[in-house]
Amino acid sequence: MSSETPPREPADTPFGVRLQAAMAEHGPLCAGIDPHRGLVESWGLPYDLSGLERFTMTCVEAFGGAVAAVKPQSAFFEVFGAKGVAVLERALEGLREAGTLTVLDVKRGDIGTTVDAYGEAFLGKDAPAAADAITLSPYLGYGSLRPAIDLAHATGRGVLVLALTSNPEGAQVQHARLADGRSVAGAIADDAAADNAAARERGELGSVGLVVGATVGSAVADLGVDLPTMGGPILAPGLGAQGATADDVRRVFAGALPQVLASSSRDVLRAGPDVAALRARAREVATQVAAITGA
Repeated sequence: MSSETPPREPADTPFGVRLQAAMAEHGPLCAGIDPHRGLVESWGLPYDLSGLERFTMTCVEAFGGAVAAVKPQSAFFEVFGAKGVAVLERALEGLREAGTLTVLDVKRGDIGTTVDAYGEAFLGKDAPAAADAITLSPYLGYGSLRPAIDLAHATGRGVLVLALTSNPEGAQVQHARLADGRSVAGAIADDAAADNAAARERGELGSVGLVVGATVGSAVADLGVDLPTMGGPILAPGLGAQGATADDVRRVFAGALPQVLASSSRDVLRAGPDVAALRARAREVATQVAAITGA
């Protein structure tokens, strides 16, 4: 992490460039906002709309201006209906005002006009729940995500595509082999590399990234997933509460460590509800991850 604060990139700068600058400034950490029942109640808050709002806005205050990116999990807001989504929109707006990048974890994936509409909802110029990037699921085919990817490029935003997740069920699809011998995960990385080619030629971090769990063991190597050539950010859940060690991170992401944006939710959020303690824990984890990745 740099001890000096670099000038902030303008909002129309590609997401990958803005993320690279934020990681250099704050360290490669994406702090999660996951207001599920257990965490909300552990803060002494009721699991209702008032508790959701208190939990969320405390996180916004703690993380805004303190970390490279923040990842709200949309499902934990959607469960409260329209009023819960309104809290999510307030959080995204508050983080934007603080100059902090947001990765909205929505894992959308569909075809045609539907994925186009999902893109407009989160990545469009007039998006009601505008985020700097969103997570996408490619299991209707990577090409089905084209409208959202093209829109992200057009608006200076980004996407993070599921590639290798840590849940055991994911292997049934992600480890499967295509007719050309490539794994599904490897093919997704190849497609992302093609979308990042222009950025790579400019020496920039691409705006199409992948989600790869830090606890996937030897799967990256076994399945031929070329993360360095992919050229975009790698959102890496699994550190802290999920059990990934520093050695795991170095082994899984060998050759691509500068691209890693570690995602941590419970490990940071358990420091709440005190704002100062949350901020301090986030910065501590960011420093730890920077030491692992050499950022």
